[in-house]
Amino acid sequence: MQRNRICELLGIRYPIVQAPMNWITGADLAAAVSNAGGLGTLGPNAGARTVTPDIAETGERLRAQIRKVKSLTDRPFAVNFPIGIEGVEGEGGKSFSQRCVEVALEEGIPVAITSVGPPTIYTKLFQDAGVKVLHAVSTPGQAGKARDKGVDAVICEGYEGGGHKALTELTTFAMIPMVADLVDIPIIAAGGIADARGMVAALALGADAVYVGTRFMATRECDVHPSVKQAVVEAGDACTVSVNKWMVAGRDLRNAFTQEFCQMREAGAGAEQLLEILNQHTMHRGLIEGDTAGGEVPCGQNAGLIDSVLTAADVVKIMVSGIPGVLDGLESKLPD
Repeated sequence: MQRNRICELLGIRYPIVQAPMNWITGADLAAAVSNAGGLGTLGPNAGARTVTPDIAETGERLRAQIRKVKSLTDRPFAVNFPIGIEGVEGEGGKSFSQRCVEVALEEGIPVAITSVGPPTIYTKLFQDAGVKVLHAVSTPGQAGKARDKGVDAVICEGYEGGGHKALTELTTFAMIPMVADLVDIPIIAAGGIADARGMVAALALGADAVYVGTRFMATRECDVHPSVKQAVVEAGDACTVSVNKWMVAGRDLRNAFTQEFCQMREAGAGAEQLLEILNQHTMHRGLIEGDTAGGEVPCGQNAGLIDSVLTAADVVKIMVSGIPGVLDGLESKLPD
């Protein structure tokens, strides 16, 4: 795979990028994925266990995680930067992302993943410092705009993926060939990919690499609460639901929280009531405190493919080693 465009761009062995997942993708997981040949990624609240309104503290938490990754691996890794909204106070505000970008540049990170915002904000700043920029998009049109702004690669996030995404409902395997027909920069397929079959399918459709989140939740190195890992392993085929949050959607494990929220929204509840529910049933409550019934637990539709908790290295190894068998099986189904 040395001629793979993503491998060459990022200096990694396998075209597998571990997706950032807010609180739960800290230094241990990122380093383990990078050491296994993929690209590990620190999430926005990597390593944190408590919520803080302090911008400076947020930056120093990230600095500690970056330094920890560097102490655990000499391989490339990435840091995720949700761009944030100008004027919004708290974690979703742009001032938080700005401080994290400053810290990351001071620490000399190799790769930045920008998301939830336009590619115009940080791309040039990172690239001027020699940092590769991967930008998350949800439509071919967004991919074209990101290409025009000079990003190094686009991450195409499909509707079946876990966590926050656009309301467009465009799925991964519909979007990838559209984007491949439109842009000439490397493409990373995100959403619903958990094994070699999904990886081969994504590459066949025009992607250069895959972006894997939920499969890495059920790993020993992931910082998520053990009860969440167990919930993912035990999840069935229709275990997730898309939660409409006005500007974005969140795909979560079905539980009492998602049922209450969706019922209130369908009944016409106002924004203030819905926001109160979201504030009561946070991702922190689900992912860190382990309340899999009352907290929000982001999760992709591919959870039904996951039946065990593995090491991150085993996830990478199994995905890569399974490719020849998938190709052999594919060849046997094709006409002569």
